[in-house]
Amino acid sequence: MPQFMDVHHNMAGLTEEGLKAAHDADLAIQGDENVIFKHAWADPEAGVVYCLSEAPSQEAVQRIHERAGHPADEIHAVPFVV
Repeated sequence: MPQFMDVHHNMAGLTEEGLKAAHDADLAIQGDENVIFKHAWADPEAGVVYCLSEAPSQEAVQRIHERAGHPADEIHAVPFVV
């Protein structure tokens, strides 16, 4: 299944607990779109969050994030990893 890296901006001040809660919200409904969220990273000073997922499409990733209350600002395909 394709992998995607999505980016959320304007998340300044996000705490580790807040990131975990947002990630858990995605995990709770990810199966509805056949998405598997693998990892999430945050830089609270820069206000940026990154999420890595496997999904059938970018649109599926966005639908889960929208339903969980935090739509992505960018979603990028990750065709290969070294």
